[in-house]
Amino acid sequence: MNHDPTMQRAEKLARLAAEDWDLLVIGGGISGAGVLREAARLGWRALLIEQHDFAWGTSSRSSKLVHGGLRYLKEGQLGMTLHSVRERQRLMREAPEFIEPQSFLFADCTGRKPGRRLFQLGLTIYDMMAGHSSRVYYDAEGARMMAPGLAPPGLKGATVFMDAKTDDARLVWRVLAEAEADGGVALNYVAARSPVLDGKRVVGMTVEDVASGVSYTIKARAVINATGVWADQLRAQVGGKPMLRPLRGSHLMVPFWRLPVAQAISLMHPRDGRPVFFYPWEGATLIGTTDLDHHADPDREASITGAEVAYLLAAVNDQFPGLNLGPADVAACYAGVRPVVDEGGGDPSSAGRDHVVLDEMGMVTLTSGKLTTFRLMAQDPLALAAPHAGKPFHRSDAAIFAPASTINPRWPAVVRHRLAARYGASAGQLCCDATAEDRGAIPGTHTLWLELNVAATNEAVVHLDDLLLRRTRLGILLPRGGLDHEPRIRSLCQPALGWDDARWQQELERYLKIIAAHYSLPPPAEIPDWHAYLRP
Repeated sequence: MNHDPTMQRAEKLARLAAEDWDLLVIGGGISGAGVLREAARLGWRALLIEQHDFAWGTSSRSSKLVHGGLRYLKEGQLGMTLHSVRERQRLMREAPEFIEPQSFLFADCTGRKPGRRLFQLGLTIYDMMAGHSSRVYYDAEGARMMAPGLAPPGLKGATVFMDAKTDDARLVWRVLAEAEADGGVALNYVAARSPVLDGKRVVGMTVEDVASGVSYTIKARAVINATGVWADQLRAQVGGKPMLRPLRGSHLMVPFWRLPVAQAISLMHPRDGRPVFFYPWEGATLIGTTDLDHHADPDREASITGAEVAYLLAAVNDQFPGLNLGPADVAACYAGVRPVVDEGGGDPSSAGRDHVVLDEMGMVTLTSGKLTTFRLMAQDPLALAAPHAGKPFHRSDAAIFAPASTINPRWPAVVRHRLAARYGASAGQLCCDATAEDRGAIPGTHTLWLELNVAATNEAVVHLDDLLLRRTRLGILLPRGGLDHEPRIRSLCQPALGWDDARWQQELERYLKIIAAHYSLPPPAEIPDWHAYLRP
């Protein structure tokens, strides 16, 4: 195997125009990755391109939850919830080290919706869909034992139930790796520019290598547009009318010691009654999320606003009034944009999350939907694309992930568990030479030092932010984007990436600008007092 990242990329670029493809997938988030996985499994000659980095958009900026969507029951979306619950259970069975159970505690408070009876009814339906019961009710004393410091107004008790969590960007990479193992090809930093037409049918795409500016014409019998919030831009080139309502969801990350919760705390925000939660993730505590219309250019990374910071801090302090969590406690933040199909224009939180599939001039679009149901979502556009590709298609219940490989049994169990989660069937091969020092965790996170070198060597890193924001998550787990560890990061990764000192400095400056603009809090003057968000 060639481990030179530059040569790996050059070899893939050489194949773009040189080969005829059954399928071109545009978009390297979880939707596109799922489509490539299913197409490669079927034996299609399938290629995926992504204009930024894999998982650059929504799929690295989600709430990291693999969940059934309990709140969608309130909106009457029973089918979506059923599919989500079943896919959650399936993913947990297939990759238990990667899709992990997460307990949620929801406080029962006097005068607050939805009330114990209604909430228990929703959980009863939820559990029936999953085929087992996981909920337990505690009185006020029990609730405070489960979550020391929990003291929202009117606390009567709390219900604890189960969902699941993962690392969303790593999930995309795992799915892409499975697709490539079956013959699929995935290439980042290649942008789709214009469709190639045969009469009134799309038969390929003119694309551009973002780094070099070189253009290629890709010939493909079928094209699937899985570009998320960018879907309408590509659809406009084949006469499609806009249908997306981009919604921004923002999140805060705080050190775990500052908000040490043993399980997720879920609540209806006291200001507007929409669901908010915070839970332990990757050695820190994640707080999310908002749900606001987003009008900015999708090519510019989304950023949290001061009002969103105050809104999320108010949610935490409502549940733990003695904590007094403030902006100074926030290590990092991030914002993602959801591609929601909603023509009603009402409350963003009530907008449907069902995915949409349509065929326009032979270009099949897949957009909206949920992270949890990516496998089911992927099969719908393939069914529409199959006649264009001239390939057989059948829906499959085959496993998404190959079993994790054997890892040195003498290594600590927590290390073996993490490597199996990150690398699956490749774990043993990629990590066999790791030293005891490399197997240590980076302070303040669960990330192992060896993950940096593995990513630099094997995971299509083009820029430093690919490495620190998506292959590893140091940029959203630690202050200053993790650059307090820059000397060791450099020693581990610069040789593998083949960057000289000037390139490293250039990438470092680029990364610092990204962190300052999109992963750091707004100026203090722009953040309102969170106390004002504790009342409607």
